[in-house]
Amino acid sequence: MTMNQPGTTAPLSKEMQDCVSACMDCHSVCEETMSACLQLGGQAQMQIMRALIDCSEMTRMCADMMMRRSPLSAEMCAMCARACDMCAEACMSMPDDPQMMRCAESCRHCAGMCRTMAGAAT
Repeated sequence: MTMNQPGTTAPLSKEMQDCVSACMDCHSVCEETMSACLQLGGQAQMQIMRALIDCSEMTRMCADMMMRRSPLSAEMCAMCARACDMCAEACMSMPDDPQMMRCAESCRHCAGMCRTMAGAAT
C-alpha cells in the first residue's frame, strides 16, 4: 500500500512575500516602540500603547495567515491596514520622537501593502 504524496504548494507571489515582509518589519518596529514607550513612563499615552499593541498583533497574525494561505487573509489584510493606519496616527502625536516617526513610517508602508493585498484577493 502506497501513501499519497501531499501536493506541492506553489510559492507565495512576490507581492505576497513583500506584504509578509512589511508586516513582520512593522511588527518588530511596534514591539521596539512599545519598549521605548515603557521607558518614557508617564509621557507614553495609553492610546499610543493600545494602538501599538493592536498593530503589533495584527501584523503578526496577518503575516501568518498569508504564509499559510488562509482563505481569510484578504479580510485580515484589510483589518491590518486599518490597525496600521491607526497606529501611524497615534505615533504621529509625538513628532519629536525619532522612534515614533520610524514606527509611523513602517505602519504606513505596511498599511499600503496590506490594502493592495486585500484588493488583489477580492
